[in-house]
Amino acid sequence: MSLARGRFAPTTSGPAHPGTLLAALLCWLDARSRGGEVALRLEDIDSVRCTPDRADDLRRALAWFGLDWDSFVLQSERREDHEAALSRLAQRGLLYPCRCTRSQIKRAALPAADGGFRYPGTCRGRSLPAGGWRECDEVIRLRLEPGLVSPVDEGGFPLAQDPSAALGDPVLRRRDGTLAYHLAVVVDDASQKISRIIRGRDLAPSTAIHVVLQRALCVPTPAYRHHLLLLEEHGGKLAKLHGAVGWHSLRERYTAESLCGVLAAVAGLTRDARPIAPRDLVDGFDWTRVRRDDAVLRWTGEALVERPSASGAAGGAVS
Repeated sequence: MSLARGRFAPTTSGPAHPGTLLAALLCWLDARSRGGEVALRLEDIDSVRCTPDRADDLRRALAWFGLDWDSFVLQSERREDHEAALSRLAQRGLLYPCRCTRSQIKRAALPAADGGFRYPGTCRGRSLPAGGWRECDEVIRLRLEPGLVSPVDEGGFPLAQDPSAALGDPVLRRRDGTLAYHLAVVVDDASQKISRIIRGRDLAPSTAIHVVLQRALCVPTPAYRHHLLLLEEHGGKLAKLHGAVGWHSLRERYTAESLCGVLAAVAGLTRDARPIAPRDLVDGFDWTRVRRDDAVLRWTGEALVERPSASGAAGGAVS
């Protein structure tokens, strides 16, 4: 059997939070339990939101938590490969320039599967300049063909989607020259020979577009598994648990092992929240033990508190 290769690829736009650490733990355990390798790739191509200090802080958080990596990549250092992929797509006639503003797209009021607005295809008939995409100072989009794309999620999470109808033609390069997540992640996964992608289900709507890009670039499609999210109550609604508490605050109340125990218990990996190190979870790791529903937590300033589930199971401080 070929060696399993996983990757944890967070965006370095802010400090690590409980959701970051749980996602890293599950990705790391999936690879280590298979005797495989796992890479850390910091996705920092958005130079406005992602800074070197934030990248360093994220690495420190993961090391403190007890995770190690077989390789390390900064996505911002891979621009040459990203641009080469953009050129290959241009040669196939799959790219076009777009002059539409966000406000114009919003006014079209076409809902998208990711919660935003779907691009209505206003500029689909336009062509790149004679000199190619490098001479274009507008947004560059990928021209999608209609049709169902049906990636498989190992946990049974539904991924089938017609990306053109669900999301519209995606941006691959922004007006300021920044290359988009969709392109960079597909290129980097192929370059690193990633065979397994373990990530939160909030990223599931992008999977079909990634498969389209993989096929267009003639690179393999990895195995996918999308896992639970940690949520918080915010204004009567549920949102991802991140802004409420970062790892610096958590470190003041928890040791790394005690926090790992809390997250392992919330995810269903252990029966109680006893302190435990990630390495001690490897031998018994099995995806059948990982809860499928999202967990709702609240940070009190002293502890992470789990809200009772919809089934009526008791919640409480997990400390």
